[in-house]
Amino acid sequence: MKAVVVYESVWGNTAAIARAVADGIGPDAQVLATDAATPDFLASADLIVAGSPVFGFQLPTDAMRSNVARDEADAPTPPDLSHPSLRLWLETVPPGAAAFAAFETRIWWSPGGATGTIEDRLSHAGYRRIGKARKFIVKGKYGPLRDGEIERARRWGQELAEAVRVEGPALVGSGSR
Repeated sequence: MKAVVVYESVWGNTAAIARAVADGIGPDAQVLATDAATPDFLASADLIVAGSPVFGFQLPTDAMRSNVARDEADAPTPPDLSHPSLRLWLETVPPGAAAFAAFETRIWWSPGGATGTIEDRLSHAGYRRIGKARKFIVKGKYGPLRDGEIERARRWGQELAEAVRVEGPALVGSGSR
């Protein structure tokens, strides 16, 4: 099975979850920032897992990311804004038929989220949701992740891989598109 975990990460928390999900999926799963997740990688994927942090109770916009660059002087580390936003990446996703799942990193009380937009955009492009979206909790504005979240992400990756195996080629196309 070819699996691709695509992420946007500003403070490193979402990247850590993406790596854990890929670990759970298996040794062949690739973890890619948005600029590396090209249409060629997606075309042969059996499973796409996409994740983002939540900013302003939603999937970050480019304007929000610009504000982060300007307004976060008190952050413990500089923000990583070197990759396009997941929102922008979703606008360029080619049509496909692979299975997908979405995740987000967020503070525990956030009334909104990013996964609904991720799911809507991937569904609209023809991809099929294979698992319920997951929300991984950060302890504060910049993190770190809440204790146990890495292990939970790894288990979710295992569940996604098993779901793709159970559904078989009829659902995911076995990478043959």
